[in-house]
Amino acid sequence: MPLLIITVLLQIGFVVHVIKTGRNTVWIWIVMLLPLVGFLSYLIVEILPEFMGSRRGKKASRAVGTLVNPHKDLKAALQSYAMSATVQNAMALAEQYLAKQSFAEARALYLQSLTGMHKTDPYLMFGLAKAEFGLAEYQSCKSVLDNLIQTNPEFKNEEAHLLYAKTLEALNESAAALHEYSVLANYYVGPEAKCRYALLCKKLGNQQLADKLFKEILTLANLSGKHYNSLHKEWIHCAKVESQNRKPVVASQ
Repeated sequence: MPLLIITVLLQIGFVVHVIKTGRNTVWIWIVMLLPLVGFLSYLIVEILPEFMGSRRGKKASRAVGTLVNPHKDLKAALQSYAMSATVQNAMALAEQYLAKQSFAEARALYLQSLTGMHKTDPYLMFGLAKAEFGLAEYQSCKSVLDNLIQTNPEFKNEEAHLLYAKTLEALNESAAALHEYSVLANYYVGPEAKCRYALLCKKLGNQQLADKLFKEILTLANLSGKHYNSLHKEWIHCAKVESQNRKPVVASQ
């Protein structure tokens, strides 16, 4: 009996979906007369292609692919580099190593590539800085970024700027880090820079500014759509937790 009820409910659901989405009404007869075959056919022919073509579907497909074969992209990059050790292939492989947090391997490839005409390539230098930061070699990271700024003054990259601010903070150069975060907070896409700025303000005792920044993050999150909130959920959650943990100031008697 429960199976029959479930089948009927599924049939109703599929019929409603067919009608609401304007699909061929032949599907109604298929689903009603051949429930199991009808359900599977409708999913395969109508639902899956549409889902896989959507942004969410593509994202889900990539996630499943990564889950099934987590080293697929790394293996492909390794193969390409083994076949042709070009700077481009080395950079692609190094990016895969960064994604896998294999920072030493990434650093070796970047250092190997930063020669000749590519000696001051800004993207290679930025990659090397990310590898140094991942290895907690903060002074080396800062030196690379300082050199990047000096040799490529026209290079503008918000992620490189954020890395520079994080490096200064890691080196306990708080005043310089605050300055960089304050600049980033005005143009960085997403709440990470502003949240890091607020956390550093809080750490240094400027709770009033920290509260203001956390509030700005949450206000923007409330005004934004699901995609924005999903994309930046880590930092929005951080701002929410920090705001909730604030105790109201009790006026002295």
